[in-house]
Amino acid sequence: MAPNLQAVELAILGGDARELVLLDSLGRCGAVTKVFGLPVKDGRGVSCSSPIAAVTGVRAVILPVPGVIDEEGRLFGTYLARPLFVDDDLVVRFPPDAPVLVGKARPYLRDLLGRHGLRLVELMELPEMAVLNSIPSAEGAIQMAMERLPVTIHGSRAYVLGYGRTGITLARMLLGIGAKTVVSARNPAQLARAFEAGHGTVPLAVLGDFIGDADVVFNTVPALVLSGDLLSRLKARTVIIDLASAPGGTDFGCADALGLPALLAPALPGRVAPQTAGEILAKAVLETLARELAL
Repeated sequence: MAPNLQAVELAILGGDARELVLLDSLGRCGAVTKVFGLPVKDGRGVSCSSPIAAVTGVRAVILPVPGVIDEEGRLFGTYLARPLFVDDDLVVRFPPDAPVLVGKARPYLRDLLGRHGLRLVELMELPEMAVLNSIPSAEGAIQMAMERLPVTIHGSRAYVLGYGRTGITLARMLLGIGAKTVVSARNPAQLARAFEAGHGTVPLAVLGDFIGDADVVFNTVPALVLSGDLLSRLKARTVIIDLASAPGGTDFGCADALGLPALLAPALPGRVAPQTAGEILAKAVLETLARELAL
């Protein structure tokens, strides 16, 4: 059941189409949502002229799912007319008892909020949101691969690096449409689970001995795994889709020099399925607000 947010003041800074869906959901629950960096139509929220005006007096601050996208504190926002930086001058205006909700916090944001004693809630740490969000992420990654491969996914050799929530969903979808799917991970238990699910498996430590037959490589590991050495072993024009948080797990400079089409694919749910991704976000935000604000 959705919480009663009647007259509860909230703030949303930045974001994309997902936050527009969230804005609708908050409005239906009675919230007064002040926004900066999002278009406001049909009374869905209160448009503010500055981020400071948006956060003043609110009971919670909602940042975009990707949060800040670099170590300078630049906020993710597809509708922002100019960059917005989350820094000490802005954060000091956050009400001290207001939780700050974000999808995933980079170290910069975590440290910044910690210095000001603010409570951080990372929505992607909620298992249910992470699992549900993996669905549009996987679908979007496959769509990107299909648009760039000269062959069908069916029958192709597809490598999935990492077997966390997104890797599991992606590998299952690839197998379901006929790809010869190979999972590579460090964790033996994950490799065993991937084998049980019907995938080929390769320990990440020896990936270089096998990856040369790949038609497409999907990376979900948030660390540099596709180094220059591994990239040099790929066939010409092997497609790389990197789903890890920026800067990704691929040496993109080396990939470009080798003529390999390598794409970093951040915020895929909001790009390929904004309605579904927005509904997933709204559910997590409403449940979190009910808990954090004791509604």
